[in-house]
Amino acid sequence: MTINRSKVVIIGAGLVGSSTAFSLITQGVCDEVMVIDINKNKARGEVMDLCHCVEYLNRNVKVSEGDYKDCGDADIVVITAGAPPKPGQTRLDTLELSANIAKSIVGPVMESGFRGHFLVVSNPVDIIAHYVYKLSGLPKNQVIGTGTAMDSARLKYFIGELFHVDPRSVQGYTMGEHGDSQMCPWSHVTVGGKRIYDILEDNKEFDNVNLDDIVKRITRVGFDILEVKGTTCYGIATTAAGIIKAILNDENKIIPVSTLLEGEFGEYDVFCGVPVILNRSGVKDVVEVHLTEAEKVKFKNSVKVIREYTGKIIQ
Repeated sequence: MTINRSKVVIIGAGLVGSSTAFSLITQGVCDEVMVIDINKNKARGEVMDLCHCVEYLNRNVKVSEGDYKDCGDADIVVITAGAPPKPGQTRLDTLELSANIAKSIVGPVMESGFRGHFLVVSNPVDIIAHYVYKLSGLPKNQVIGTGTAMDSARLKYFIGELFHVDPRSVQGYTMGEHGDSQMCPWSHVTVGGKRIYDILEDNKEFDNVNLDDIVKRITRVGFDILEVKGTTCYGIATTAAGIIKAILNDENKIIPVSTLLEGEFGEYDVFCGVPVILNRSGVKDVVEVHLTEAEKVKFKNSVKVIREYTGKIIQ
């Protein structure tokens, strides 16, 4: 009898990659975590440190340093290696360098015999995920970008703060680009099952709440964190771990990630953040919620931005 072991490979041992490894290990999400980095000493140091967590965890997760040739039996390969934005830049400004890094990774990974799922974290994530899809030749359901999953967590946090409730009691998400053009379908946001529009109407204390300002805050908060601590890592690492868990545990969980649209929401041949059902197959299905006319315009404008930049590296 053969017992299958779940294996996740993380490419990039920077703060995001190492934080993702830490999240996977402390949550006991998989049996094995392998770390790969062009700087082998950095990867080795992170692995050594992570190995010393095991005594105080509820699961003995194997942690190792590896190379691209070791990806053949991986269930998921996570790409966190990329070019962080410099002061004054947006995520889109890092496209060319991040695309070159992705290209240097995907070829060797596929040569190892890898046939699992790619999870792309590197920004600009929608475009890089599309590029990885094209380079890898894998089915569309097996290439996923973190998309607006992190932004949606921030949305729930800010709404939870506003209404003094647990963010996990908020249902909602943002869609489109993981960037400045993303939008929120407020017609689908609820708190404990009550529409946010009804909450605002029923409570005079919220008369001054501007929903557009909340979306602007979501799009900028990553840069606010970047300004004061130099990077963001814990939120996106836990987001990636949540996506990985949904896949490995066959959860059929709905998470807004970046996936290829082929007619959903009236869009074709573009990766962007939309709610999907995640299970062991990867993206099982796109949840095509009904948008208001105003929401459709905002979503299409966001997709237009993604499409414009995608055209710079994919013809």
